[in-house]
Amino acid sequence: MKSFSESYKEAGVDITAGYKAVELMKQHIAKTMTAGAMSDIGGFGGLFELDITGMEKPVLVSGTDGVGTKLKLAFLLDKHDTVGIDCVAMCVNDIICCGAKPLFFLDYVAVGKNVPERVAAIVSGVAEGCVQAGCALIGGETAEMPGFYPEDEYDLAGFSVGVVDKSKVLNNKTICEGDVIIALPSSGVHSNGFSLVRKVFDVEHNDITSPVAELGGKSIGETLLTPTRIYVKPMLALFEQITVKAVSHITGGGFYENIPRSIPKGFGAKIEKSAVRVLPIFDLIAKTGNIPERDMFNTFNMGVGMSIVVSAQDAEKAVSILKENGEDAYIIGEIIQSDEGVVLC
Repeated sequence: MKSFSESYKEAGVDITAGYKAVELMKQHIAKTMTAGAMSDIGGFGGLFELDITGMEKPVLVSGTDGVGTKLKLAFLLDKHDTVGIDCVAMCVNDIICCGAKPLFFLDYVAVGKNVPERVAAIVSGVAEGCVQAGCALIGGETAEMPGFYPEDEYDLAGFSVGVVDKSKVLNNKTICEGDVIIALPSSGVHSNGFSLVRKVFDVEHNDITSPVAELGGKSIGETLLTPTRIYVKPMLALFEQITVKAVSHITGGGFYENIPRSIPKGFGAKIEKSAVRVLPIFDLIAKTGNIPERDMFNTFNMGVGMSIVVSAQDAEKAVSILKENGEDAYIIGEIIQSDEGVVLC
């Protein structure tokens, strides 16, 4: 007998809607399958066969995160097929900072009402993010929670696991004065600072769908909803050819919080402000909200989604490798002896 509960449905949870959502998302999940993925969606756990060929001491690296209040933009614009990319990006971009290759991903979608087509759209974004990261979507959970979330809202979080040989875990102890800091451009605000962004633009009450000249004719809503860039594949290519000393994923807290996380005590990052390719959306945020420069660099990525530290002699080659792999990488500063963490000059 097929599972169905009229009483549960009357309480707000439609089991059959969950089944339909799973059927709709299967086509998206299928394109993420890699050699290690062993299980079909619908089981109690996701199985992955770990291939450690060539590794002496494999180390598992995990990361978990959500999309945050950027989801409010998805609700307002009724566009749900890109926030899944953000969810994957926030996890795998952290994992790559250790030098690890992401292997698999699981998502968690909590909804006020299970609308199968909307859930499938969300998962389509998750699947696209997994494809960009080269990892498999091997499982997840959709929880219908009436009375906890409004019917037209949801939350989205995820979890990823990667692997790296212990000898290849990034070691910032080799950092020294004169090392070069390379920037990888962001695609926009990514998935951090949206509580401030929403306040600045008052998105619930103002028009965010009309073209804006400062944004090249794009609307504020479209620009803000641009998904987070995933850096996994170009970074893995770089690791194969260059000794990378440190990597920072520029998320909430901006330059001042994230870059020092990868630099040992006694050293700091000297960043040339004139070198940073600040995206127009950040200029518009600062102007509209009258936000000081320090706060901007302490909240947003400012156009730099990831920073990489390499020796000066490897800098030119590193930039070249990254460009060959689709990243318009450029130099933004150097390592100095300092206890200040980040010095903008």
